[in-house]
Amino acid sequence: MYKFTAVVVSALLFAIVLARPAQEQQAEAVTTSTTPATIIKQVDVNNPDGSFNSSYETSNGIKVENIGYMKKILVPRQETEDGQVIEEHEEMILVQSGSYSYLDPEGNVITLRYVADENGFQPQGDHLPVPPQ
Repeated sequence: MYKFTAVVVSALLFAIVLARPAQEQQAEAVTTSTTPATIIKQVDVNNPDGSFNSSYETSNGIKVENIGYMKKILVPRQETEDGQVIEEHEEMILVQSGSYSYLDPEGNVITLRYVADENGFQPQGDHLPVPPQ
């Protein structure tokens, strides 16, 4: 009996939520929607050596650029946690650099530039916090 009552009450609440006025539903949709953007410029170059250059720009002011290439690095001799020794050796890594920019809600251009290599991801931008000296 209690299960039946719980199911009926749940169904009733669900029906009330679905039956709310259409104006409220439309107001929510308008405040949470965004204007669709189109790509107005795009470049994609992929080379046989693994290097690439790609960029695009959209109608809402977003700009993205990304350049990458393969780089040979020397990995020093190291020892794993279980005592296994890995001798010094060379490895190929992908190095990427680029930037992206967009307009914030106040209309300011936010730009982030970056390099990602054997030293990790290194972002730079005027909007990023500055570490204490």
